[in-house]
Amino acid sequence: MNRKDISSYLQPLKIKGLNEMQQATLEAYSRHDDIMLLSDTGSGKTLAYLLPIVQSLQDIAGTQAMIVAPSRELAQQIETVFRQMQTGYKITCCYGGHKREIEENNLLEAPAVIVGTPGRLGDHIRRGNIEVNGISMLLLDEFDKTLESGFTEEVKFIAESLKNVQKRMLVSATESADIPEFIRLKHPAIINFLSAEKEENKLLLHYVHTDDKDKIDTLYRLLCLIGNRAAIIFCNHRDAVKRVSDHLKERGILNVYYHGAMEQTDRDSALAKFRNGSVNFLVTTDIASRGLDIANIRYIVHYHLPATEEVFTHRNGRTARMDASGSVVLMKGPDENIPAYIETAITELQLPEECKLPPKPDWVTLFMPLGKKDKVNKIDIVGFLLQKANLKKEDVGLIEVKDFHSFFAIRRAKTKSVFHLLKDERIKNKKAKISIAK
Repeated sequence: MNRKDISSYLQPLKIKGLNEMQQATLEAYSRHDDIMLLSDTGSGKTLAYLLPIVQSLQDIAGTQAMIVAPSRELAQQIETVFRQMQTGYKITCCYGGHKREIEENNLLEAPAVIVGTPGRLGDHIRRGNIEVNGISMLLLDEFDKTLESGFTEEVKFIAESLKNVQKRMLVSATESADIPEFIRLKHPAIINFLSAEKEENKLLLHYVHTDDKDKIDTLYRLLCLIGNRAAIIFCNHRDAVKRVSDHLKERGILNVYYHGAMEQTDRDSALAKFRNGSVNFLVTTDIASRGLDIANIRYIVHYHLPATEEVFTHRNGRTARMDASGSVVLMKGPDENIPAYIETAITELQLPEECKLPPKPDWVTLFMPLGKKDKVNKIDIVGFLLQKANLKKEDVGLIEVKDFHSFFAIRRAKTKSVFHLLKDERIKNKKAKISIAK
């Protein structure tokens, strides 16, 4: 494995070199058949395992590697990083929530790498859409989550279907329970880069006390204090997510909500708005505690106290990533206590009685019902906005292009003129049909 080859993959990602964990993973992969990689959230695990996988791919027809992820968002993120590496190899992403026929078409010419969620991958294997005999590499990302109740049987079926696997790798941000025998992990090399705890000056712990059992008024006051800094509000149940989000909107707090039962387009829209800064508050279940790569999250709010220390750790892993700092706020109800597993110093946060609504963000997210399948890419959208809407580069924010639709942020002040100028415009010979993202 030579450095020239590695640098050719790093250059498109604008990464100058590997960190210690990534280098250790490369070296271990060249020496061992079975590997367990444990490293903190945000430390670069995806690149750490994609590099040796790519280095091991042969210029032959057929699928050679399968990556299993517990959520569609993590699977999509892995696919995105792989494509950005510009390897020359084909990858296909398989997950529930959109038409299986799309993936079946993509699988007709077998990709070198398949990434997906356990249920959808198992379905394709049963239907014969995936030729398993050539798959020699199996990777389970967030394996502790993947092996939780509801996924175990599908992962077992996948593992037992892949008869010719020679390399197995399990990846996680936490030390996990026993590994099931069906994974067939034999004397794995353990690469453990988990930090004992985050530096105190990077992750600050606070709590707010509320006499109100539903906590909504206290949350309102807390978000007014947080202002325009990005925050994720974690709830324990889906119905609570929608209820909390609606209450906040009624009181003038701009936010989006996100949980596993939503339609894929609605999930894409919520995450796009939060990523690009069109909204600063995301109300969600623990589905957002893993796999989402969103930068610059300043606050984690535990609206409902986490049930376990592992849940607490994963939620907090969304902030204070890499060299950034972050704050965690636990909302303690009248009959609740700070969990005993929290041994780090935690201080009470005093909320002001007088509240001022956070200002509206400078960005607005627009939706276009055209995407990759329409041959539309980010460069096309930038050119379209600069030429047809008379925008400057600084007026265009984050752009996300999905298979059949796209989201892009523009300056809020430009919204009216953009709609007027783009009303009848076309992109790639198709009517753009721009609208505000729902």
